[in-house]
Amino acid sequence: MHTHSFSFPLITRALLFGVALLASALLLTACTSGPLLGVVEASATTYAPAETDQALTLSYTIGRDATVDIYLLDAAGTRYDLRRSQPRSASPDPYLLRFDGTVPTSDPVLLRRLLPSGDYTLVVVAQAVNGASEERRVPLTITGSDLPIPDVQNLLVSPATISPNADALDDVTEITYRLPVSATVDITITAPDGETIPVVTREEEGPYEQHHVWNGKRPNGSLLASGIYTYTVQAEDLYGNLVRRSGQIELENVGQPEARIVYANIAPQRVMLGEVMTVTVRVRNTGTVPIRTYGPPSGYRYTTDEVFSSVAEGRYTAQAGGFWRVGLDWDANSGGGPKRYPFRWALSAKPPEEWTVPGVEDWLMPGEEVEITGQVVLLQRETKMGFYVGLIQDGVGFFQDRSGRTIVEVGF
Repeated sequence: MHTHSFSFPLITRALLFGVALLASALLLTACTSGPLLGVVEASATTYAPAETDQALTLSYTIGRDATVDIYLLDAAGTRYDLRRSQPRSASPDPYLLRFDGTVPTSDPVLLRRLLPSGDYTLVVVAQAVNGASEERRVPLTITGSDLPIPDVQNLLVSPATISPNADALDDVTEITYRLPVSATVDITITAPDGETIPVVTREEEGPYEQHHVWNGKRPNGSLLASGIYTYTVQAEDLYGNLVRRSGQIELENVGQPEARIVYANIAPQRVMLGEVMTVTVRVRNTGTVPIRTYGPPSGYRYTTDEVFSSVAEGRYTAQAGGFWRVGLDWDANSGGGPKRYPFRWALSAKPPEEWTVPGVEDWLMPGEEVEITGQVVLLQRETKMGFYVGLIQDGVGFFQDRSGRTIVEVGF
């Protein structure tokens, strides 16, 4: 009796273990012998992508773990991939693919395009790990999509080498092109280290000649390093056609100009009406880039009835930015804006005879210091005149203002 009662639980346990093994085997068989690719359905057999904002939906089920390819075949047998070797796990719930009528291309310019009207076949292929595969095909007709494709035509970025250093010489580049159809445009600059600098972001542009300017800097105005950059102009229309063109642009001599007046002297401080006052100024280039300058030369003599733009037949009228000069002004001068600092001289020790040639200019190099003298014949009937000096960059502003202020008494 003792032996019989002891063996009964062992038999029971063995039977239960066997049943479990059988159930597992049946479940495994069911999972591995079911259909690899189940039902494949499209939400419509005719689709007009240019006439609706609703995507066509393709649904399919996977019975075993597999990789899936989904593509379109046109009437000529050309294949357009929508999915390529995508892993999919077995699931009773269908997978969904939304198709907007566009397909990626191998064209380096037309990256994505709207398929033209015609008869197509949607093909879904599932391949299991063991190499078995199943395929389903669904007919599809695309209508109303024979539309003009966007492009970025006649693209020109000029100059192709710029020097963003505020010397008014190739500080900016112009980006010009033509759009044959309306499109949403993005323009970016990619640095050698991969940083992307946005120039134009999602701007809606019509079918016209287009023009943009890039100053060689980040949007916040910070400087970029010298080097070879890549510009990209991308245009996308309402239907998903996507065009991209790119090229290279070089940045060189990048920097921010900077200078300081390190010494100023205005003398004598007592003069008679009609006598000459002399200003002596020393200026140092404290920046990292050369500073461009032009006349009148050091030593040039004004009267208080003259201004820099009226002498020498207007040769020294303010230019369109970039040029630096030292200037002299006084408190009671009623001129504002461009009439400030009516007496100006070049930041150069170049002799006067060289400045008699129209168009002559000079450069103050980084770290270089120059002494400039200027003279003014006092014809202004003021008993006390508060003179001061400053640094001017034409068309930009006064980088150092009201320095070395000195009271000069004038007798008459």
